[in-house]
Amino acid sequence: MESNSVIEISNLFKTFNGALTPAVKGVSLSIHKNEIFGLLGPNGAGKTTTISILCGIMNASSGDVFVDGKDLKTQVNAIKQIIGVVPQDIALYPTLTARENLDFYGRMYGLSGKILKDKIELWLTDFGLLEAANKRVASYSGGMKRRVNLIAGVLHNPKILFLDEPTVGVDVQSRNVIIEHLKKLNKEGTTIVYSSHHMEEAENFCTRVAIIDYGEIICEGKPKELIKSNNCTNFENLFLKLTNRSLRD
Repeated sequence: MESNSVIEISNLFKTFNGALTPAVKGVSLSIHKNEIFGLLGPNGAGKTTTISILCGIMNASSGDVFVDGKDLKTQVNAIKQIIGVVPQDIALYPTLTARENLDFYGRMYGLSGKILKDKIELWLTDFGLLEAANKRVASYSGGMKRRVNLIAGVLHNPKILFLDEPTVGVDVQSRNVIIEHLKKLNKEGTTIVYSSHHMEEAENFCTRVAIIDYGEIICEGKPKELIKSNNCTNFENLFLKLTNRSLRD
């Protein structure tokens, strides 16, 4: 691994049973410590598959992945202890309260007692959820669910945080709260790997990005530098220029 890399991906392939072509085709990337790295692409481009492999949720067909110096093939359990995952789908129990959900997830991470209780209270306060903490999640708005979903992935202070569409379907206020807290986590030392369809958010949030399409990395670099080098006015125009404007399913 490079000395400043926390994730090293080399020649990664993934082919699903029955598929004619790989979903991921020879992806190689270095993700640096303490950066906010965006893995972006159209629907079906391979980004969610790649992130699922990095999290140990899915096995690769071939290739090598090292996370914090650990080999994903042989040390997946050790890797899972240092990462946090915030999926696009809300991963909460709707009949439980926010506090009960967070207590459950905290215990899964090995937290307990006063340490867990204090962490839950701190995050609920920071995210403006304290007054509603004892209400069932089923009664929450979309933005409130997103905030609890995020807290569940960061309670254990992960070294690396994977985010899949963390602000999808939320109002501007919730989006701002989520992004500001993610920036704070990053400043405190958490490396963030982020996936989104929100191009303006990605342009302003990520320190570096890679665009993936049809399973292959088609560009990589700092957003503003990529925009300039491709003679585009903003990141959305760059994205459309590189991935085509045709609809994807």
